[in-house]
Amino acid sequence: MGVVEDLADDLAREALQAEKELDDMTLVDELAEVLLSTSATTQEAFLTAIRVRRAAENGRRYIENRLKAGKTG
Repeated sequence: MGVVEDLADDLAREALQAEKELDDMTLVDELAEVLLSTSATTQEAFLTAIRVRRAAENGRRYIENRLKAGKTG
């Protein structure tokens, strides 16, 4: 990945962790606005990293649920 993607992905990981710790579902959106004020490119990369990480988490959860259902059903 390039510098923008690497930095945005690091920030996305930190933001998702902070969102959980603070139980604040607005943190990512607020941070995206902060990024937009200085760099639309960074904001776009950040939001892409957020979507990819959330999708991967949903995918993992789906697999776990299917495995549990398969063991009990």
